[in-house]
Amino acid sequence: MLLLDTPPPDRHTLAEDIQGILIGTTLVALSIQFLRASELFTGQIAGLALITTYPTGWPFGVVFFVMNLPFYFLAIHQLGWRFTIKNFIAVTLMSVMAELMPLALTIGDLHPGMGAALFGILAGMGLLSLFRHGATLGGVGIVALWLQDRGVLKAGNTQLMFDAVVFALALLLFPADVVGWSLLGAVILNVIITVNHRRDRYIAKS
Repeated sequence: MLLLDTPPPDRHTLAEDIQGILIGTTLVALSIQFLRASELFTGQIAGLALITTYPTGWPFGVVFFVMNLPFYFLAIHQLGWRFTIKNFIAVTLMSVMAELMPLALTIGDLHPGMGAALFGILAGMGLLSLFRHGATLGGVGIVALWLQDRGVLKAGNTQLMFDAVVFALALLLFPADVVGWSLLGAVILNVIITVNHRRDRYIAKS
């Protein structure tokens, strides 16, 4: 049985999981605001959602939530109901926060390099918090943790591979400088995850 489904008895309490997931989703939702202010995008499902929202005007939170739905089937069958429920809660919270934050937070002029860096750092730390409390933001994160638990690839490397596909698509839709700055943010994010998310140090399940 996967270790993700058999946590040791001294893992996080319910209260610790709640605060960890709240902190993680808040940081990632905040990171999205910097992407929007810089008119950049990112990889993974969040990147696909942003790429979709720019030309259509559809709400990011709604698109992100809907795009994640198919991945729950993998989570249920391969990672268990506990993991799946945590992911559903995290995705829902982040989707709602990402839509509500602009009502209370206005970001003015922002250089795309700064926007990319702030996104990468905030999203990276937010995802680490989620990983360490047995959750992700669905989508590629579910696949990444499943592959890492099986010893196939590190979570960050899986996400980098998926990001490569997203950015290749983006080259057909956005100017090269926008893609370049966006890529910087994605690299910072994935380097943070690759360096800091170690299964032998901290198993991603509570």
